[in-house]
Amino acid sequence: MERNLRKSRTGKVTSNKMDKTIVVAVENHVKHPLYGKIVKKTYKLKAHDEKNECNIGDTVRVVETRPLSKDKRWRLAEIIERAK
Repeated sequence: MERNLRKSRTGKVTSNKMDKTIVVAVENHVKHPLYGKIVKKTYKLKAHDEKNECNIGDTVRVVETRPLSKDKRWRLAEIIERAK
């Protein structure tokens, strides 16, 4: 059986206070429906970080997965860039 393609998002870690969980802020550029200006929209995802290896400010890639808790449906795929 073939597995479906999973969504992946890239964003910045805004919180790592929880155990094995990170909060990732994903930035999206959307055109305003009336004025046509490009506006930044940000939404947050909770992601599973098995080894607690992420720090605040890291740029990470998260991948869609089965529900892991009440509002955790993503898991850490890779750390793209460490915070300075």
